Amino acid sequence: MKNIRIILLAMFALSLSLQSCQKDELETTQAKDSSNEVEVAQEEIPEVILNRLADFQINTDGVKKVDFYLPDGSTQVMYEVEGDIMLSEKQIMELSLDSGVSNRNYSTNALVSQNTVIDIIGYTGGGGFGLTTKERNGLQWAVNNYNALNLSISFNLTYGTNYQPKDMVVYHNPNQSGSGGSAGFPSGGAPNKFIQVYGLDGFNTNVAEHVIGHEIGHSIGFRHTDWQTRQSCGQNVNEGTAGVGANPIPGTPAGYDPTSLMLACFSGNTNGEFNNNDITALNYLY
Repeated sequence: MKNIRIILLAMFALSLSLQSCQKDELETTQAKDSSNEVEVAQEEIPEVILNRLADFQINTDGVKKVDFYLPDGSTQVMYEVEGDIMLSEKQIMELSLDSGVSNRNYSTNALVSQNTVIDIIGYTGGGGFGLTTKERNGLQWAVNNYNALNLSISFNLTYGTNYQPKDMVVYHNPNQSGSGGSAGFPSGGAPNKFIQVYGLDGFNTNVAEHVIGHEIGHSIGFRHTDWQTRQSCGQNVNEGTAGVGANPIPGTPAGYDPTSLMLACFSGNTNGEFNNNDITALNYLY
């Protein structure tokens, strides 16, 4: 087992993962891919979608309509926001400001409220969608990190192919270039279901642990800690405040937190652990 140093999950979660999370890029890589999935023929984003995102003060720059790969190789149309967050049209239209959550920064209005034990499966099927040995180990370490905190939610991890009844499924996307992962935000009180990772076998298991832990963070409602600037990606771009502000979670710093698990981009020397601020944020929300 791995000793857990743990970090601050502070990010924004509406009902919507690693360059922000879905596309977290390495600091050591060059330019990021422009999307996580196959972009749907430069189709114009419907105005109603852009307006709905704008209503929640979500940055609409670079929103893409993509074919999002599922573990069985099929695809469904999703909207990619912030480079690593995947939302369906239904999720976007159901975004709500009135979720009973207030003064919780860097998280979306949508948190997990239905499940106290989240059934999460590491997909082992064929077609290139099964997790590699390194990705499986990274998933185990990431789940151990969350469960060690004794939060109001916990994770029950199994491996296999019967992912349909599970709350979350973590799988490999063989069609994605680059290195990172992608996920979404909670919806209707349930965690985001699909977490995909790619390009991690060239790094050590700590990187796989980081990417998967980061995407799980998005899936339970956390936003990037550097959403205001995406400084970890070498940028100066504000992702938006989600309509409810983005004040620091009590007990966590308002400024840049260079060791947080929830930074928009990651480096190849990450240790995959929460820092103290991440732990504070997790305990505050759960």
